[in-house]
Amino acid sequence: MTGPLGWLLDAQVHVAGSPVLVREIVGNVFGLASALLGLRRVVWAWPVGMIGNALLFTVFLGGVFATPQAHDLYGQAGRQVFFFAVSVYGWWRWSRNRRSGGGEHPAVTPRWATWRERLGLLAAAAVGTAAAYPVLAALGSWGPLPDAWILVGSLLATYGMARGWVEFWLIWIAVDAVGVPLLLQGGFYPSAAMYLVYGVFCLAGLYAWWRTSRATPPARTPIPPTYSEAVA
Repeated sequence: MTGPLGWLLDAQVHVAGSPVLVREIVGNVFGLASALLGLRRVVWAWPVGMIGNALLFTVFLGGVFATPQAHDLYGQAGRQVFFFAVSVYGWWRWSRNRRSGGGEHPAVTPRWATWRERLGLLAAAAVGTAAAYPVLAALGSWGPLPDAWILVGSLLATYGMARGWVEFWLIWIAVDAVGVPLLLQGGFYPSAAMYLVYGVFCLAGLYAWWRTSRATPPARTPIPPTYSEAVA
């Protein structure tokens, strides 16, 4: 393939003597840009992230797209597909919130999840990881157990971001803590470095959303009028 697309698919640079795909670097840059926009609660976080998902999908399927790494990370590749799907939901939800606010306010108001929502996240994390592990192992994914958690945790974090839950930053930190060692061992150095950057960035995002959640008064349920007030 020739032209800009062909160059993007084939171009490599060398980092510490190891070949690294340019599209891995570009995909992670789009991912970081999406995270920055998400911190500022800007709707464009979602489509920008989707571009990065498409690029990174080709990176983690090395056997199909002839990447220099010797490992296929099916969980990492699969999560890009799920990211894309969940991002459609997030894009729709934030856009709807933006329109309902007249376009003058951020697309989402951060809040802490309720205990019921937190229990749902924990249950989904446990069940999802347990279900993804044997599938990834059967596919021959390298490091299937950590890969399973990265897949499930990333989806839960993305869903939590769409809902405006402050906890989604904590989930990302847990994903990064597992992802950095796995990616370093697999030779995906730009992605591992970006995970480290994400980890620091998530701490800043957690603090920013926590402050916003404290500054935003909780929605109050209106008290229905008494009979005498209703007929007055």
